[in-house]
Amino acid sequence: MALKPRIAESPQVRYIDLKSKPFFIVASVEVGNTTTKSILTATNMDTGRTHIVNKVLRMTRDVRPPKPGEAVFGKTLTGVELTREAVAELVKSTLTESMEKASLDIKTDLNFVVRSTGVVAGFDSPEEVGEFIKALADGCLMAGVPPKNMTPPMSISNISKKLQKYSKLEKVIFDGAVAGVVPPIGSTGVEIVANEMEGELATAGIKEAAKLTDVDFRNPCISIDFGTTLDGRITSPDQPYAKTIGNFCGYAGAIPDAIIRGSKIVDSKVGTALEVFEKQKPPSFLTLKMKAKAIEDYSRRIHELIIIEKVPADRKRYGSVPVRPDAAEEIGVTLIGCDVGENGSNMGKLSAIGVEICKSHGLPIVYAVIDEVMAGVVCRLIEVAKKEGLIFEDTTFGITGRAGITGNKPKLILSCLEKMNLAPKIDERVVFVDDGLARGAAVMARCMNSLGSPQNPLGGRHGGKCILAQRMKMQER
Repeated sequence: MALKPRIAESPQVRYIDLKSKPFFIVASVEVGNTTTKSILTATNMDTGRTHIVNKVLRMTRDVRPPKPGEAVFGKTLTGVELTREAVAELVKSTLTESMEKASLDIKTDLNFVVRSTGVVAGFDSPEEVGEFIKALADGCLMAGVPPKNMTPPMSISNISKKLQKYSKLEKVIFDGAVAGVVPPIGSTGVEIVANEMEGELATAGIKEAAKLTDVDFRNPCISIDFGTTLDGRITSPDQPYAKTIGNFCGYAGAIPDAIIRGSKIVDSKVGTALEVFEKQKPPSFLTLKMKAKAIEDYSRRIHELIIIEKVPADRKRYGSVPVRPDAAEEIGVTLIGCDVGENGSNMGKLSAIGVEICKSHGLPIVYAVIDEVMAGVVCRLIEVAKKEGLIFEDTTFGITGRAGITGNKPKLILSCLEKMNLAPKIDERVVFVDDGLARGAAVMARCMNSLGSPQNPLGGRHGGKCILAQRMKMQER
């Protein structure tokens, strides 16, 4: 039996429905290392289904340069300097365009905005992430978002009239758990790995998107987000809330970016695989068959440069992401990282292999090698999780992000997971999701507003029922 990848894609939604039905409309504003996005989602509170209304995408490297007197507080992975003011302007224009495209009013139609960033790799400490989050908030305010649409409501009267009857705010309060998982430490988790919030959103987003497939992606689960940097979470089977017992960090999409920079088709400093493969057709089955040996050899050479392991206790950065493995150990969280050399010291070697593939075989084979390499990265990450005892008999797996779901990667990932004997019918346990982060923002906004859909729960264990009653009992104490 051939394995069939479950790929969750969003159904379309009509403007007239957005205006007339009980839709909870959320903007996810994310400034990443490669792209800055405003993704507009609308969740129908009757069905609990989230639709993607539109996406506006900019390249982060096009942010304006610092003006005199502005303080640079961080850089992207490719060294683009960022100031609070420049980031705020980029956010404002992206969010405004997204709302205009949907013909919606930012003050009256938008119910909530969730802000996040993947640009943590260029920072010196997890604390600097705070400054960045403030820059994102400035941009949202400049675009005209009311401040109340960026924080959890204090009472049900702060929730829009048409949504009040769906809110469980009078039964349960938002206690920091998103989609039935509590973050590491009672706080935000950024103390142990700078992009914990990204992992939280990706996990929640995969849970929500899995509802469009036949995969029950509730706890325990493993989510892996392959943006430019790697993030994700491993959750336990506990009830009513699962614990975060593992986090991923390091490089993800930065690996194919480094390989493609050797091709001369993109800028050698800030070019990305994204620009090339949007236009490039994947290689044909025949090409793959004829060049199978070359693809395998290049893939093996690249994997020799990629280190995937439990993050050693003495590291302050891993794959250029600020980490605190010692603090993680104390609270029972295992950090699993992906690096190329030490903090990317061997990225140049990846580009050199990219040059070689391009010269000898051309772009289609670069494409095939990247698919093979990234599928291998997924399996190696899961192998470490297995070795560390973080996989349970009913664990499900979710993959999101450009470097994990495009091209032939889903099929390759399934076939290598099958060889690992994790479970019978492995394809029923794995889901691939577009825009996990944006969907997660919609889920987080719902959690903050206690907007649940008990008939279609996201929390709890596979096959189990909604955890609302258990939560109410727990909060009564």
